[in-house]
Amino acid sequence: MSIDVGPVGLPTWAWERADVRQALRERDIGAVFRYVQRYSGASQGRIATAVGMAQGRVNEIINGRREVSRLDVYERIADGLSMPGDARHLLGLAASRAQHVGGPAFDLAAFPEVVRVYAAQRSAAEEIQQMAREAAELDVLAVRGLGLIGLNDSLLRSCLPRQPGSEGKRVRVLLLDPDSTALVQRAAEIGESTESLAGGVKLAESRLRELASVCDIKVYRYKTLPTWRVIRVDSTMFVSVFDSGWEGHESAMYKVVETPHGPLFRGFRRTFEVIIEGAERTV
Repeated sequence: MSIDVGPVGLPTWAWERADVRQALRERDIGAVFRYVQRYSGASQGRIATAVGMAQGRVNEIINGRREVSRLDVYERIADGLSMPGDARHLLGLAASRAQHVGGPAFDLAAFPEVVRVYAAQRSAAEEIQQMAREAAELDVLAVRGLGLIGLNDSLLRSCLPRQPGSEGKRVRVLLLDPDSTALVQRAAEIGESTESLAGGVKLAESRLRELASVCDIKVYRYKTLPTWRVIRVDSTMFVSVFDSGWEGHESAMYKVVETPHGPLFRGFRRTFEVIIEGAERTV
């Protein structure tokens, strides 16, 4: 009896379903595997063989006991499940080499700046905090920043005070101008009142002003519609995106490291500097 060890085939219509596309967008591989089982009839063992994993690992992912975060694993899963190009893009991957003619120039291995992909900020929180505590410089590009840096229990708040005998961090924070038309648009996108969103920005500013005695902090207001959400800790960035109806902490998060010739880290850092040049300093 022959054993099928090739990629798992999923009907085209299945990849186009809203529930499957949402799972891909959220990088929820457990849900993706469950949909593959439902729409292709493949067993856990069959999926495991196709994506190059042990069946026990597939079972842990399906049942939420393990997450996928490594870029090479996402690639292996996409190849093993024969994902079409648009499904790969939702997962944050380039089209497979079989789907373009660019050859090795499009191989993700040629872009070593992206070293990990997290399903959302919560998956990267511990690593971000550890790096932020040890960093000399911290840059933050956010909308209101309350859950990121403004409140006592926010992700970065406890990482800011200087350690005994140290000079303290240099911290720069970009927040959306509460009086800008961009804030009105962003509030509408996420279904929140303009007053609530603007009040959150002002609260974050007042809370960040309290940190002036424990670190070198500068806070700015920018006026453009927010697109990228950036946390830079020295030579590493954690990048996510603001989209319509989609908060930055809900987005997949890319860990980008500085390399001699890579364009991503340099590009995001340049974007940050350009925004600061046109921003108003408030703290």
